[in-house]
Amino acid sequence: MPRVTSKQLSITLPVDMANMLQAKVDTGEYASVSSAIQDALRLAQARDRAFENAIENWLRTEVLPAYDEFKAAPDKGLSLDQVRESITQARRERAKKRR
Repeated sequence: MPRVTSKQLSITLPVDMANMLQAKVDTGEYASVSSAIQDALRLAQARDRAFENAIENWLRTEVLPAYDEFKAAPDKGLSLDQVRESITQARRERAKKRR
């Protein structure tokens, strides 16, 4: 089993966050402030992995097929001016809906 090592840090938190951490320890939700911070960091890592996976999935399922389709038939693609006009038109339509 790998040996878990640790490194002591000193951090500064806003008062409301420090109070929240201490409250979680005081109510027994966590054994220590350190364990609460460790859990928060694990959650942040999981969120980051989920975001990376979502980006990778988007690239694989939408971007690559669109690229392949364009490479197979470049004449069916849009020019830069056409893309700009399409974006401008979409913005105008959204602005009309907001009014």
